[in-house]
Amino acid sequence: MNHVTDYSANEVDGTYRMGFTVGAHSARHMRRVLRMLLGRWGLAPLADAAELALTELVANVVRHVPGRDCAVVILLRPRGLRVEVTDGDPSPPRLPRDVSPLSEDGRGLLLVEAVTDRWGTEATATGKTVWFECDRPRLRGTARGTRPWRPTGQ
Repeated sequence: MNHVTDYSANEVDGTYRMGFTVGAHSARHMRRVLRMLLGRWGLAPLADAAELALTELVANVVRHVPGRDCAVVILLRPRGLRVEVTDGDPSPPRLPRDVSPLSEDGRGLLLVEAVTDRWGTEATATGKTVWFECDRPRLRGTARGTRPWRPTGQ
């Protein structure tokens, strides 16, 4: 069973790593950890988008990775948040070409793309890392050429 402990603020630095053999309920535990860290780091407005993206990456491990082993790294960056999910399957994730409107799956990476500022994949010695980044919220009227932060779904 996965168990999350509430850390004090001085115990949480800018990196959190966890390894899992994931199952149907693992994403829930990872979301709790992510939300706690974002609150501690002053990035709570990113929680909804980051939780959705993390859930989709974990769902891909559950569906496509034999053994379902993965490591999750949550990083505080000057720009905001970076989350990495590393697994032992070297096959890169693919955006769907044609998804039937009635299909119940195949849209996970489209969601990740929609709710994060950047995402990508990198080959590792034994598999791959799929990552996403969410930038810190910006105040309206920020420097030209920057994309202002907007809540998910707007």
